[in-house]
Amino acid sequence: MIRALLWDLDGVVVDSGRYHYEAYRELLSKLGRDLDQDAFRDFFGRRNDDIIGSLFGDLSAEQISILSAEKEEIFRSKIADRTEALPGALALMRRMNASGKRQAIVSSTPRVNIQLILDSLGVRPLMQAIVGEEDVSVGKPDPQGFLLGAKLLETQPAECLVLEDAPAGVTAAKRAGIPCIAVATTQHPDSLADADLVVGSLEDPNIQEFLKRVSVP
Repeated sequence: MIRALLWDLDGVVVDSGRYHYEAYRELLSKLGRDLDQDAFRDFFGRRNDDIIGSLFGDLSAEQISILSAEKEEIFRSKIADRTEALPGALALMRRMNASGKRQAIVSSTPRVNIQLILDSLGVRPLMQAIVGEEDVSVGKPDPQGFLLGAKLLETQPAECLVLEDAPAGVTAAKRAGIPCIAVATTQHPDSLADADLVVGSLEDPNIQEFLKRVSVP
């Protein structure tokens, strides 16, 4: 019996990838660097410290922290008043809430970003927990975030369902022993093949059939 849902944020609930990409490009331009879209797609879903470390190599933890904070400030300025929910996301959230399922956001983005986006969409009351970048020591594909989300919702991992859009997130869910639905909004479906179900959007009727099979009303 699935008792709880663990939602990724970027690429699952909201179409925010372009704003993250623009924020990274603006940050990197100040440092005489650029980032093409294909390279960014490979990074999507990972933590800032992981991305910045990969881009720059030898930086101190303090330098990475400063650059991460600047990138997120740029991101928030770009997404403010432009938050758009992806098709089917809010309807599924509300349906699961009405059926008594507990829900959490488990994201590699900072908590302040998560709260800003949820408030903009008017769905923060539907979430019983938030796991952000600062709540875990390592990001996806490590399962730590999803395991913490399950714990905060007072459920066992096998009683949860993960909603993801990135290969790293799918891997994290599987390592945590949690079923996963992957939404091919930011990645090619083939790269998400390890998920239990891959869909093009959360409006796909196959989701309802999947939920019935795992005993979610």
